[in-house]
Amino acid sequence: MAEQKIKGYQTGTFVVGNRLLDPEERSVQARTERSNTLTCGHRACQGCGEAPGARYALDAAMRATGGNLIAANATGCLEVFSTPYPESSWQLPWVHSLFGNAPAVAAGVAAGLKAKGLEDTRVVGQAGDGGTVDIGFACLSGMFERNDDVLFICYDNQGYMNTGVQRSGATPPAARTANTKPVGKEPGNVFGQGKNVPLIAMAHEIPYVATATVAEPRDLEAKVERAMEFRGARYIHVFVPCPLGWGSASQDTIRLARLVKETGLFPVFEAEHGEVTSVAKIRRRVPVIEYLKLQRRFAHLFKPELRTDVIDRLQAGADRNVKRFGLLTDPDDAAHMPGEATDQAGPPESEPGPLVEAEADSQTAGVLEDTHGEPR
Repeated sequence: MAEQKIKGYQTGTFVVGNRLLDPEERSVQARTERSNTLTCGHRACQGCGEAPGARYALDAAMRATGGNLIAANATGCLEVFSTPYPESSWQLPWVHSLFGNAPAVAAGVAAGLKAKGLEDTRVVGQAGDGGTVDIGFACLSGMFERNDDVLFICYDNQGYMNTGVQRSGATPPAARTANTKPVGKEPGNVFGQGKNVPLIAMAHEIPYVATATVAEPRDLEAKVERAMEFRGARYIHVFVPCPLGWGSASQDTIRLARLVKETGLFPVFEAEHGEVTSVAKIRRRVPVIEYLKLQRRFAHLFKPELRTDVIDRLQAGADRNVKRFGLLTDPDDAAHMPGEATDQAGPPESEPGPLVEAEADSQTAGVLEDTHGEPR
């Protein structure tokens, strides 16, 4: 009888994909030849959604380019936990930019490569929502307008988590942060503020725009590989929960990333040259209250009384997304959604550690103290 060799190897702590599939059908993370672009040893928090999101994205980009890739990284959580001097968890050419100019730095790298005739080397820029939606927004819009040959990826954890959980332009309405109203008639982030950068990117009519969540790595990998088929400016917005800043349990990171899509709060789609080309349908519609109650940043909506008025406004926003993007396979599903907010709804189902909140004097000073009592 012919002998069959079976390889039993592990390519990472959390292996994604099925090795029983044919090699060409396996996910990037399930392949032994994956790049491990963001390798072990970094200092990300337990349950961080940004770390696997970045690894999935850049490993896919490395595969699409044959390893011929340079990354420009804004200051932020991803940079801080991956490169404590003199160490680095990155295994590709990697440039650290300022907080607000990663798109410009990435565009400069691409221009330099073009001038030297090295256009086969591709460029990825990456930042959190602070470095994308707020501080880096002007540079990003300029990159889009010039149609620079850069794929820019935003890892959206909906706040400035590295500096103490402050509000950003991606923070959702009603969410509490260290610098939103802690009490009053309407505590938390106000309604009607912020930016929807994927739609803004589409308004620039750049070649490719997509959204994804860390809960669906195959979808993220496919979108990165698709983005690398284009030349010019491309943008991918990745939803990555933050247990520390959201007051959620670390084991709920993937659950929250899945729920935000299934509620309609975060539409997952692709667009080319300003037009939506595909959307990820909601498989089982979930009311927004199921997403909110897992996070202490929304705890004030449940205690001391259930704020059905605020929850209904958040639900209305999700409903608008469902209608705008056609997220339901059967439109009648919208009328049969279980678990709507009622006065009998229970409190948040988990009680994770307290939300990081700065005291009033710390908010004024704008700093947090580390374990040695020194500002950072």
